Amino acid sequence: MPRWLWALLFVLTATLVLAGHHGGSAPITSMAAGGVSCPMPPAFADPAQPLQSEVGTALTPFRLGSARISPLAGISLQARVLHREDYSFGTESRYSPTDLALGWGPMAAPGMADRLQVDQDNRWYHYRWGREGPPIPADAILRDSSNMHMVPADDSVARALSAVRAGQQVRLDGWLVRIDQDDGWHWVSSLSREDSGSGACELVLVCAIRPL
Repeated sequence: MPRWLWALLFVLTATLVLAGHHGGSAPITSMAAGGVSCPMPPAFADPAQPLQSEVGTALTPFRLGSARISPLAGISLQARVLHREDYSFGTESRYSPTDLALGWGPMAAPGMADRLQVDQDNRWYHYRWGREGPPIPADAILRDSSNMHMVPADDSVARALSAVRAGQQVRLDGWLVRIDQDDGWHWVSSLSREDSGSGACELVLVCAIRPL
């Protein structure tokens, strides 16, 4: 094969990879054509502490395409965006095109993401520190930050989510959910702010998100 053809194939492959998995803020849309009902959950009282609330009768399970969406808890918080990562490949991206690594309380301090070298990849949130050690106690980093999978309830929320940038403080209101497809595939939100590892991320049906 001519070298120019190999070069062309390399460029096309790299372009596809970058388009499908990147840290930018390309326009995104909601999977829910016309949007889904997304009543606001109870609002937080303390901006340094996310409020997780009971579902009650506010939101009942509903169908979205070939899946059943089950609300598990309400979530309302104010946080700084430590990092964002967008996705367009994989089953998860059909529902959640963006992950936000969010920090509240001491983790919302300006510059914290740089001091901790925050990154995201493959639906995970990573941080590390240098020889000087963590800028705040390690248990506070775990407790006061999380990687959250954003499921926009409608295209208006998707547009607002597209505009979110790392470093901003945002107000987020929505519902932690479980997604069960008819083929057996499922995705379940964590219901704790103190867990880590596989299954520790929040899966959020976003009713509203806005910068502060």
